[in-house]
Amino acid sequence: MAETGQKLALVTGATGFTGGHLARVLLERGWKVRALARQHEAGRALAALGAEIVVGDITDRTAVAAAVAGCSHVFHIAAYYRGSSLDPEIYHAVNVEGTRHILEAAEAAGVERVVHCSTVGVHGDVTNVPADETAPFAPGDIYQETKLEGEMLAAQAFAGRLPGAIVRPAGIYGPGDMRFLKLFRTIHKRQFRMFGTGEVLYHFTYVADLVEGILLAGTEPKALGETVIIGGAQYITLNELVRLVADAVGVAPPRGRLPIAPLLVAARVSEAVCRPLGLNAPLQVRQCDFFLKDRAFDISKARRLLGFTPSVALDDGLRRTAEWYFREGHLKRK
Repeated sequence: MAETGQKLALVTGATGFTGGHLARVLLERGWKVRALARQHEAGRALAALGAEIVVGDITDRTAVAAAVAGCSHVFHIAAYYRGSSLDPEIYHAVNVEGTRHILEAAEAAGVERVVHCSTVGVHGDVTNVPADETAPFAPGDIYQETKLEGEMLAAQAFAGRLPGAIVRPAGIYGPGDMRFLKLFRTIHKRQFRMFGTGEVLYHFTYVADLVEGILLAGTEPKALGETVIIGGAQYITLNELVRLVADAVGVAPPRGRLPIAPLLVAARVSEAVCRPLGLNAPLQVRQCDFFLKDRAFDISKARRLLGFTPSVALDDGLRRTAEWYFREGHLKRK
């Protein structure tokens, strides 16, 4: 990567998993980093490393404009990801309007480059694998729908006067991630149950590789105006994934499988009971997608256009993630 000099990068979502990794790597490589955080306390660790913390919310246009002012680069990572609230307005306010605020502020400030972080989830259930950037859009829930809306805003802006690029990461994992902890924990406790055949495909992206892809999208001239999928070097079946996680946590792979139909029925009942009450259903249909939908992607455009090369093999990345879970006490060694 070229020398960055006195360039200043705003990272939204810097107190989260991916944004935090990105902010730390930028600091290590000599960038000046500004982080937009809802509370200064949340950014204390980054501040200790030299980042400037600007208190504000992505949904506040004025706060966003202040955060963007003076920046050469903006890495827009922040998103509302399937949180406890089922209110579509929250997803829209963060994933759509928050993105709009970033794009408007970046254009007004004349930034050199914006990188918008989307998701391969905009493609939904992949029918032709591996899917590339031209695959049909088929968002399956409010998160994916609003991420697609935000991506469309970014694509429109980048086709005009604002220099930028869009990245669509596949499933992000690594030390610090909490979304896949449940999978590791249930396999470690021998409580995991496979529903269906287990032959659906899954594609992971180790967070350090994703950060490299995002940085390339933010610095390579060929990335301007482009959309690229960022993922690991391989996609595998769910059966293979479970075996690798079992190896990473030091247990024998689970055996046997159960039919998927009863799980889907239970999920629909759970949602039907909880949604009228405004409650987050303990079992949701989207969670069943883990056992049903193919997620396998072609990263050749990122390789060709950006020179992106994943460096962390899946088995190694899963071991590193498991070790972090053990070290932090999320998993208990037997």
